[in-house]
Amino acid sequence: MNKKMIVYILGKMLGIEGLLLLIPGIVAILYREENATAFFITSIILFVFYLLFGRKKPDDTGIYAKEGFIIVAFAWVLWSVFGSLPFVISGSIPSYIDAFFETVSGFTTTGSTVLNDIESLSQGMLFWRSFTHWIGGMGVLVFVLAFIPLTDKRSIHLMRAEVPGPAVDKLVPKVRSTAKILYGIYIILSLILTILLMCGGMSFFDSLIHMFGTAGTGGFSNKSASIGYYNSVYIESVITIFMILFGINFNMFYFLLIKKFTPIFKSEEVRAYLGIIVLATVIIAFNILSIYGAHLEAFRYAVFQVASIITTTGYATADFDLWPQLSKSVILVIMIIGACAGSTGGGIKVSRLIILYKTVRQEIKHILHPKSVSIVTIDKKRVDVDTIHGVYTYFIAYVLIFVLSVILISIQNIDFPTTFSAVLTCINNVGPGIAGAGPTQSFHDFSIFSKVVFCFDMLAGRLELFPFLIIFSPSLWRSKF
Repeated sequence: MNKKMIVYILGKMLGIEGLLLLIPGIVAILYREENATAFFITSIILFVFYLLFGRKKPDDTGIYAKEGFIIVAFAWVLWSVFGSLPFVISGSIPSYIDAFFETVSGFTTTGSTVLNDIESLSQGMLFWRSFTHWIGGMGVLVFVLAFIPLTDKRSIHLMRAEVPGPAVDKLVPKVRSTAKILYGIYIILSLILTILLMCGGMSFFDSLIHMFGTAGTGGFSNKSASIGYYNSVYIESVITIFMILFGINFNMFYFLLIKKFTPIFKSEEVRAYLGIIVLATVIIAFNILSIYGAHLEAFRYAVFQVASIITTTGYATADFDLWPQLSKSVILVIMIIGACAGSTGGGIKVSRLIILYKTVRQEIKHILHPKSVSIVTIDKKRVDVDTIHGVYTYFIAYVLIFVLSVILISIQNIDFPTTFSAVLTCINNVGPGIAGAGPTQSFHDFSIFSKVVFCFDMLAGRLELFPFLIIFSPSLWRSKF
């Protein structure tokens, strides 16, 4: 294991986080806020770590899958550990555990919050809180790879350990070029969204905040009522469309740019993703029709909540915890499904569910016709055995972590719907659940122990379980470096 390269990349990344913290510091200065110093103090601390560990590149810069997993896992943890300091230093969130929870929720684009009065935060803190969504949306390592070369050897392992989905491939031969393309698309969509929100009457600051949350599919708002505060069909429509777009595999946008339309139209994952959105919207719209009285009004609230939950963004225009049980059940199901692989969304991912469905169908066919030979395909391409095995293993690990987390949170003796949905929303990086974890509630009243469990779930869910779980493996630390 290349221990020196691991330390070097982590040191470099802490320095980059220190630079990023200067941005909310400048925002705080522009708004003449005293807590601007909290960002600069944290930035100085991080710069010291950079000077100690991130300046001198080792002679051997090669990394393998093991190093990739370790770097990604520790990068996310360390960025959250230090990213929470401005909240604590400024007194905005005095409890470090609460600040850590809020920061983890930000970077993992979960959007769950411990805050009961969001508007009480300063503009600088609100900016940093939402900015973490935008950074974490595409991945902190992908962000760094796009702009700063960390390693020339096998850096694909960093992307494979961080980018969500069953498999990750390069769009072009060089990994850094792939990262640049992904971030280029990400930035262009973000700029378009910001402009459209401003056209709808949002201030520039509010547009940035909600662009960060939509692009990163995170859901932090600077309003306690979330998007419902604006009560604007135009704003809801724009955000709905872009939530759905950011939930699509970014490879599709690349194909669009190079005018290769066939892979887009033939993508089974995209078709299934859009089909689930349509079906869930229709079911919920009819189910809540008696509440809103008019078909268009019911559709308006249904489609926004469906887009928000399946993309794991977590914005809300209505308290869906007050909806009929059928609607809440559909919401919980799409919360688990999540968005497409290679998107900024969370959840199990549509592609994994397609593979699971086709594998089960293949097994049934094999039982009925033992001598038949069939293979699992997606987009008419064979899914290799390793990918299928990886999907099985992921699903088993997902269920085990979910069950264990529910048991651990149950120690606090909170009602089951709250406990169940709180764990579900954290591990799927959604944000709001139901009951005591609903869209109008917060995670403030959970115990310190519960919040630590939630942080584990959020990080594990965002990193597709294994890159985060591997650091808890005893065999890893028994290995010789």
